[in-house]
Amino acid sequence: RAERNTTGRPEAPRVVTQIKEERIVCKDVTAETLYDVLHDTSYRKKWDTNMIDTFDIGRLTVNADVGYYSWRCPSPLKNRDFVTMRSWLPLGSDYMIINYSVKHPQFPPKKDYVRAVSLLTGYLIQSNGANCCTLYYLTQVDPRGSLPKWVVNKVSQFVAPKAMRKIYKACLKYPEWKRKHNPNLKPWMYPEQNTLPCISLSELTLQRADSLENIDESGLSEEKAQHSDDEEPAS
Repeated sequence: RAERNTTGRPEAPRVVTQIKEERIVCKDVTAETLYDVLHDTSYRKKWDTNMIDTFDIGRLTVNADVGYYSWRCPSPLKNRDFVTMRSWLPLGSDYMIINYSVKHPQFPPKKDYVRAVSLLTGYLIQSNGANCCTLYYLTQVDPRGSLPKWVVNKVSQFVAPKAMRKIYKACLKYPEWKRKHNPNLKPWMYPEQNTLPCISLSELTLQRADSLENIDESGLSEEKAQHSDDEEPAS
């Protein structure tokens, strides 16, 4: 449905991604390994080929922080980025990670990116025994734009499942990689290792989508798009 702005002119319909749920069984991967992979920003730079940049901004508590992530979209779409507050919780042999978008005064929207909004994104990792686990992924994202229908269809039908398989493959290679790269450094498991600056909750506000610029990209054709291997952000 087309909406009207304050000038009375019709606007292109804006897409808010419906809640997506995905599940994958990860054989030969422990729940702890999968949990480490989702946390380890250094390793993410090795396997997340669509990531432009990611870094931790600061910590709120021993199990909550704020971070930045930028995502390479298929050309000619503009690239997206996020600032999110993430919290995590070990649940015995299972693990949970959730995030949603916030505004941080030192990381406003950038000129060359569209600031997207994670309304809610969550991972649940359930252990299925000594060397197997199941990853559940749920997300609702506002990409801040009037996107072409082909983009929406691609994300819904193909991209999210492909991203889950990519995470699984990354998990299989992680133990060997980690042995060579600070094997004992896991600040998400050992808070005393966390050297991030402290952030006060008063510095943050909830990122509301309607306060951001809306970009109309609905007229872009799929034929002109330059696709990468995997266009799904795993924020």
